[in-house]
Amino acid sequence: MVAPTLHADYFDGRSARARPVRLWLEHDQLVVHDQDLDGVERRYPLRRVVWPERTRHGQRQAQLPDGGVVTARDTAAWDTWASEATQGRGLGSGLAMHWISSWRRTLVALLAVVAVGVAAWRWGVPIAADVIARNVPTSIEDSIGDESLQRLESALLKPSKLPAAEQQLWRDRFAAMVASQPGEATPYTLHFRDTGGRLGPNAFALPGGHIVVTDELLTLLKDQPDAVLGVLAHELGHVREHHGLRLMMRFSLASALVGVAIGDFSSLLAGAPAVLLNAGYSRDFERAADAQAKRLLIASGRPPRAMLVLFERLGERRTERAAKARAAQTADGATATDTALDRAGELLQIAFNSHPADEERMRFFER
Repeated sequence: MVAPTLHADYFDGRSARARPVRLWLEHDQLVVHDQDLDGVERRYPLRRVVWPERTRHGQRQAQLPDGGVVTARDTAAWDTWASEATQGRGLGSGLAMHWISSWRRTLVALLAVVAVGVAAWRWGVPIAADVIARNVPTSIEDSIGDESLQRLESALLKPSKLPAAEQQLWRDRFAAMVASQPGEATPYTLHFRDTGGRLGPNAFALPGGHIVVTDELLTLLKDQPDAVLGVLAHELGHVREHHGLRLMMRFSLASALVGVAIGDFSSLLAGAPAVLLNAGYSRDFERAADAQAKRLLIASGRPPRAMLVLFERLGERRTERAAKARAAQTADGATATDTALDRAGELLQIAFNSHPADEERMRFFER
């Protein structure tokens, strides 16, 4: 049986002059028969020839192992020859071409890519981030926490107005509470800071064991020491489970994915303190921290119901702030500075606004 042939142009890679050739396949080889040079034949293994993808427009062009190129402007003739020479399989029509040649298959592939991307974002990033966080050396986590605390202190946090003796009293109370839980040996450092109202009554944990408590929180709960200790125990739960570091790892991986998608890595990890303040922990993180608070309250002989006062007073405070905001919108004397501070306060509600609903948490501590 005579092998199907095709008339094409041949470029040797050294000269711009095209030479007419005939092509055919023979025993897994491409034969290039040069019609100008007394029938010189060049043979190339098919697996080493880079075949063109099958497209609707444009000439066909195959790259040869020695740097030469064979081309055919008659695409229909090339496709017919390729199909006949390979018994219907075609050259350069692999699985990818089989899929992109059909809009239905292309749509299926697109949906699959989207599904994989969503799965990676929803489950892959958190799992990978947690694995990385568990293997980060303690020294690195401490450095991240120290740097984050320094940046926050330069931008938001000021020295506490509480007397040093009162600060030490809270440290002693919390240390006794932690000691009541057998096996609890999570290292931590308490920091008391004033924020001038910008963060409101708040507490938050940073990588490396830093627990920051605002003067406003102690003022809000000045007659409820058990509730204050419950808040500190909640933050110790974040420290114990490395939630701050895991959150930063998730942000870093998510930023990396976005950088791959849009080609911009400039913001990677640049806003770590802002992430720790504004993003909030996941609800699973918050529930784990609540469980830690409840364990410590019970172990130290304090009723978990003491936390209910916290939610009630935070709810009252939110209601008051909302009323003041509505009044400020209609007041003639409202200034741009006041408005900016109000917005900053709303944006920087850290510890409790991103948590599970107050009703759910109140039921948890009430049981």
